[in-house]
Amino acid sequence: MSRTNAGPDEIRTAVLLTHTQPEQTHDGVRAAVAAAERAGCRLFAEPAERAKHGEAAAGVESISVLEGEPDLCVVLGGDGTILKALSRYAGTQVPVFAINYGTVGFLAALDPDERDEGLERAFRGDFQVISLPALTVDVNGTAVALNDVSFIRRPHGRVAELAFTVGGQEVGHVRCDGLVAATPAGSTGYNLANQGPILAWGVEGYVVSFIAPHTLTARPLVVAPDDVLVVRNAAGRESVDIVVDGEHVAELASGAETEVGFRDDMARLAQLPGTNFYQRIYEKFGHLAR
Repeated sequence: MSRTNAGPDEIRTAVLLTHTQPEQTHDGVRAAVAAAERAGCRLFAEPAERAKHGEAAAGVESISVLEGEPDLCVVLGGDGTILKALSRYAGTQVPVFAINYGTVGFLAALDPDERDEGLERAFRGDFQVISLPALTVDVNGTAVALNDVSFIRRPHGRVAELAFTVGGQEVGHVRCDGLVAATPAGSTGYNLANQGPILAWGVEGYVVSFIAPHTLTARPLVVAPDDVLVVRNAAGRESVDIVVDGEHVAELASGAETEVGFRDDMARLAQLPGTNFYQRIYEKFGHLAR
């Protein structure tokens, strides 16, 4: 379940993470350094982060001297970079406060034109924290997805044939290009492109949808949090790729199966007080129906 709590009482240490195009975020880095200094907060980053921003990162310390976890992670980037930060601090109490420098930025707290005031508030701890669930998938150990787990046919391969059970009951056997299991936070991504439903933050459970199903009867399914999804590759020869939050992690061989489960309270997303999920939907995607 997504819960909303107040931010930390005091922000003394923060880690900075930016996306792969530093020229777009140099000014944001300078603003973050200045805001952190005014708040009496030490700002840290990986050596590669400091190097790619050069003089803009003057005042940012190496993360190697940070003792323990930071009080906050500040992200200047899009949803991919935000997901990277959420994954890095999954299972901890570290909130991720993001300013959108990407395309959609659905998970970001604000846009660049609100940057300066937003950074001041972030380093004061003036934000609310939303706890986000995740999905786990058994692949060479356990992989954790904060957005989605996808089972996708191999490039240039035959159409996938996937059978799946929920709560011990087989509910589908579909020829398709793939199957996507998405968290509420991830339901506005790949799942939405599959015509799957949007799950609001706070909904307990996850959604299963299909990529280009070769049938008119395949329908998305919202799954209860306690029910485990088992996906079996029913194809005769072809493997399918398993992709976690956009990263290829394994292959599911012909005849093999794996489990996807729901885990509550895995990551902390910082948002400004008064954030409304449905307003965010409207701002990012427009009217859902007219």
